[in-house]
Formats: sequence, C-alpha cells, structure tokens
Amino acid sequence: MKIKKAVIAAGGFGTRMLPAAKSVPKEMLPLLDRPVIQYIVEEVVASGIKDILIITNRGKAAMEDYFDYSPELQERLETSGKTELLNSVRRAAEMANIYFIRQKETNGFGHSILQAKGFAGGEPFAILSGDDVIMSDKPVTKQLIDAAEKYGASALGVQRVAMDAISKYSSIKASELEDRIYKVTDMNEKPKPEEAFSDMAILGRYIVTSEIFEILEKTPPGHGGEIQLTDGLRELCRVSPMVAVNFEGRRYDTGNLPGFLEATIDFALKNDSVNQWLMEFMAKKVSR
Repeated sequence: MKIKKAVIAAGGFGTRMLPAAKSVPKEMLPLLDRPVIQYIVEEVVASGIKDILIITNRGKAAMEDYFDYSPELQERLETSGKTELLNSVRRAAEMANIYFIRQKETNGFGHSILQAKGFAGGEPFAILSGDDVIMSDKPVTKQLIDAAEKYGASALGVQRVAMDAISKYSSIKASELEDRIYKVTDMNEKPKPEEAFSDMAILGRYIVTSEIFEILEKTPPGHGGEIQLTDGLRELCRVSPMVAVNFEGRRYDTGNLPGFLEATIDFALKNDSVNQWLMEFMAKKVSR
C-alpha cells in the first residue's frame, strides 16, 4: 500500500469561530505568521505526499488565492529586496500540487469526502481535518502511513481522552497489536460515555482505501442528520483490515476559540523570533 494523495476537508460554516468566520474562512485565520490550513498542508508534504485536494464550499475562495502566485506582491517584495518574505510567499504556491473542489451542500464529513472520489482514482489516500493542527516531531500523517503500509490496512489517528469528553469524538473498539498500534473492529460517532467502546478517540487523521466511497454512497444520514465518515469507516473495518495509531503529538482544534488560542500560544513559545518576548509579556500580565 503506497499513499500518494491526501484530502483535506475544509468545508463547513465555521460557526464556532463566528463572527470572524463570517468573512474569513476559519482555515485562513492566522496562526502566528501563516494560516491554519498551511500547517496542515505542510504536515502532508512532510509525510511525503505532493498531491493534495482541499474540499471547500462557498465563500472560501481565499484559500485558492493563498496557494496561488501573487505577481504584484512578489514583484514589490523583490524590488524592495525582501528576499526572505518573497520566498515565504512563493513557498505556499510551490510546496505541493494543490487542487480544490467545492462541496456544494454541507451534508456532513462523510459527504465531504465523497467529493474526492475522482481525485483518489481508486488509490488509498490520507484524510485530514481542516481544523486539526498537530504539533509533533514526526508528522502524524507519516505515523499513520507507516502503520498502514506495515499492516496493509486503513489507519486511524487516535488518542485517549477523558470519558466525560468522549461524546465530542468517535470512540473505537480495538485490541492491541503492538505498542501504540491497535486492530480496529468497531466504532461509534459521538457516543455517550456509557455507550463508548473505549476512551480512544479518532482525532482528525485517517488513511483509507478507495472502498470507502462505495460504502459512503450507501451510508444513510447518521448523527446530526448528516452523512458521517465514522459510519462509513465502521462498515469499512468490517470488510477490510483497519488499525488505529495512538499517535505521538499534541493536537489543537483550531475550529474553536480555546483551541485556537492554545495553538497560538504553544506555537509562539516554540518560535525563536517571538518566544522570549511572549514569556516576558505573559509574566508581566500574570504578575499584575
């Protein structure tokens, strides 16, 4: 199994980030010096994938513009001798082959992934949530690729969460294969704590085979009246191998304000150009 393509789901209305998301796609909100979506694209590229499909919807053309050249801006930066800035602007357009397709109706995560059928072309592919930024030494997508290729299986990125928070996620039923890797036999979407299979939650990273499309096309609306990817994955794990990877890394849900602020602070503390200033600034605020 060789993974050469990735799909980033970046549709949705961004209701948890209103009013800012009314005119600026939540994936384009700046996390330090670049938008959230770039961190996710960079994770894919660092995992060895160059062909990326970003699924959007109405009002998100800013993402397409961002990953395109900007001749006027580039000319001004070059004339001004701002080479470092010029390179950073050009890098967004050059680091991968990025394609876009619109989800013409918002009908769930599973429905969003269905839009990628032609792009996948019958090959296995990675799926990444456009809200989830993960800080890790080894890209999480690469962690999943390694497990998928080793076991010849689809792979889910999971971590343990508190049982009183499991209803925000999908819970998996699994048995251990080796350290941090599990065989998946079942799952459910946003279960109540008493209905959860375990405290291991799926967190925005997947490797799936193209069988998922035929399954999703037959999947009825589930939680929230929408076509849920989890329901499709549940059927997929019954007909083909699937593993879960308890990935190493810190996940941030940038689609809500607390998660976005956590990511901003943690990434700033890892950034040599601003970390000292930030620590001094926060120390002054706390001491007041």
